[in-house]
Amino acid sequence: MQDKITIKEAYAAMYAYLKRLYEVTGSNDLGGFLGSMSLLEDGTPADPGVWDDWLRAVQQAKHGQVDLTLGIPDE
Repeated sequence: MQDKITIKEAYAAMYAYLKRLYEVTGSNDLGGFLGSMSLLEDGTPADPGVWDDWLRAVQQAKHGQVDLTLGIPDE
């Protein structure tokens, strides 16, 4: 498997993963989010803010600013 992918390929991978979760769960929230992520004919997301949020998330990941540990809040 190739170690590096483009930002657009990573976006497509995230979309495919979330789409599969939607197929399994039927979550209306997830379905709505996928709609906003879907690309229009010009290649931009239906909700332009999604791409900005995605780029911000990519930068956070590149700079080690994403906490991937399971965080269970104390009660």
